[in-house]
Amino acid sequence: MANSFFSMLSRMKHINRWGLMRNTWKESLSEHSFDVASIAYGLAVIGNTRLGMQYCGERTALLGLFHDTSEIITGDLPTPVKYHDDEIKRAYKKVEGLASRSLLQLLPSDMETAYHSLLIPEQADHELWKLVKAADKISAYIKCVEEESAGNREFMKAKQTLLETIHSLHCPEAEIFMQEFLPSFEKTLDEQ
Repeated sequence: MANSFFSMLSRMKHINRWGLMRNTWKESLSEHSFDVASIAYGLAVIGNTRLGMQYCGERTALLGLFHDTSEIITGDLPTPVKYHDDEIKRAYKKVEGLASRSLLQLLPSDMETAYHSLLIPEQADHELWKLVKAADKISAYIKCVEEESAGNREFMKAKQTLLETIHSLHCPEAEIFMQEFLPSFEKTLDEQ
């Protein structure tokens, strides 16, 4: 089992998101992680260039890339289940932590430290994790927009809930992203 960290990471492509929803196309955990990383980096750039922040964009992107790695072991638990009540939420956070620690043990011991803070959130990265959380919600919202554009009404309620969640984060970087970049996701390639 030792040194199988990267082969486990490669399994992210086999884990589909939105398991309870009828999808026009499947979205893997790998695809979602890339989207979150690129959006999180964009949010950091917006913060730095427009709002006078001093985020480390590269670190933010890395946190976004690895934010759901525990789901390699746990799978993608649907949001209505994961956040049903505080007891389930606490229990699932514990399971996620155990899964992340299990993944860390698949690395040689001299490499564990370099990955620890990517898999297990640390207080030092609190501001960056807020951007990653916003990017995660924006990525899910984009999936809803794309499904709706493809004629799939299954995502209408999720889209509205996600929009409300994004606004409730009080993240100015996310608001700017939503205002300036989101409209293009509703356009066809020829309209870009």
